[in-house]
Amino acid sequence: MRKPIRVLIIDDSAVVRQTLAQLLASDPDIEVMAAVVDPLVAVEKIKSEVPDVITLDIEMPRMDGITFLRKLMSQHPIPVVVCSSLVEPGDETTLRALEYGAVEIVTKPKVGTKKFLEESAIRICDAVKAAAQARIKPFRGGRDMEVAPKLSADAVLAAGKPQALRTTEKIALVGASTGGTEALRVFLEAMPLDCPPLAIVQHMPEHFTQAFANRLNAGCRISVREARDGDSMLRGQALIAPGNKHMLLKRSGARYYVEVKDGPLVSRHRPSVDVLFRSGANYAGKNVVAAIMTGMGDDGARGMRELFDAGAFTIAQDEASCVVFGMPQEAIKHGGVQKILSLEAIAGEMVRRCNSG
Repeated sequence: MRKPIRVLIIDDSAVVRQTLAQLLASDPDIEVMAAVVDPLVAVEKIKSEVPDVITLDIEMPRMDGITFLRKLMSQHPIPVVVCSSLVEPGDETTLRALEYGAVEIVTKPKVGTKKFLEESAIRICDAVKAAAQARIKPFRGGRDMEVAPKLSADAVLAAGKPQALRTTEKIALVGASTGGTEALRVFLEAMPLDCPPLAIVQHMPEHFTQAFANRLNAGCRISVREARDGDSMLRGQALIAPGNKHMLLKRSGARYYVEVKDGPLVSRHRPSVDVLFRSGANYAGKNVVAAIMTGMGDDGARGMRELFDAGAFTIAQDEASCVVFGMPQEAIKHGGVQKILSLEAIAGEMVRRCNSG
């Protein structure tokens, strides 16, 4: 019998501490070690007992979460899931937490519909499980949970025969999750100015994707931005799926564009890599070069097999360079991967394949 994942909750709100503790304790694979009011109390706890995972608020008295995270990851790295309330678009505080070594970002549960709370519970527990599996590098510079049905891409888009036109224009599709914020930075910074059109799904909450795209855009030669419904797929541009929305590749004549839409969670995610990849198989087929990167779970595995069957060229990030090998591993198991590459090699291979005609 596996040992449960032991979690230390750090949050100055008693309501949030109680809610998080209840949500986590409802999963039989997770045990709440303690729930404390601020990082200084947490430090004393860690001295006597080291948790497997920490959930961390950002705004707290005595020491803020960012300062604590930076100190923790430079001195005693422990997997951290940042639990933050929804922020205003453009806020980059939580993205800085990812740079310092946080494994995941989740939004704090708020009062709302039963569906929202159920989705929050699943996402938080999945984030903790992903963090427990993550390879952490030092920063340098109770009740059985009621699980909602795990839907496939059928819930958003029916599978169909590829409708790709004969064209020399290739489209690049990418999916990532845990560890993907850093992986995508490395990947996109390696892209040349005239890179193929890129559509990317990174599992990330609503509002964070705008700031994430802005940060990437500032550091890359190519244009990177959050996708809007109807945006054309253009060379030298990467479109990031908005948090809490699905993104699909569509075609009108010889023009490729993206559709951004609502819909149920697919493979427990919105946006879902499976949805993007299926749309690529349906509308672009052999004109796609796709990559699946670091992440927990199996989102993208079925979609990548559909791309493979439609004639696309498919790549998976290798285990050695992944923070969590889950998503690439599942895609490999489904038989949809043609090439396994290190993170640093993926951009060059995608460009070569897209330019090969």
